[in-house]
Amino acid sequence: MAIKIIAKNKKAFFDYFIEHKYEAGIMLKGTEIKSLRLGKVSLPESFVQIDKKGEVWLTNMTIPHYEFGNQFNHDETRKRKLLLNTKEIEKIILEVKKQNLTIIPTMIYFKKSLVKIEIGLGKGKKSYDKRHDQAKKDVERKLQRGSYE
Repeated sequence: MAIKIIAKNKKAFFDYFIEHKYEAGIMLKGTEIKSLRLGKVSLPESFVQIDKKGEVWLTNMTIPHYEFGNQFNHDETRKRKLLLNTKEIEKIILEVKKQNLTIIPTMIYFKKSLVKIEIGLGKGKKSYDKRHDQAKKDVERKLQRGSYE
């Protein structure tokens, strides 16, 4: 099944240990889809919340206005509802409460003609974890270049 990645949230992998990932649909308006087809979206400052009704909401994801849109253009940072099964939502709520995890959007992509978002359950990294990961990436980069001494 072919997917076309629109955007990845690299900051999520830098700031969190992602333990579980889920694929969710997302409710969008027409001009939002058109902006996404142009590859315009910003994920790093966004986060996911579950309300008291058990609905999952994506907050702070920025989709810029569609250039050729009219007065019915969308609000750039509005809350967007994520579409998950009830069992998945219950499982996420249970894991978040039990292990004190955070729900972070990690990637947004097209799957066939539908827009999907990958959300991850993550635990925050400490600064020494980030330094360790950065040092590991530096070594891998040097090995790839063949300039490691």
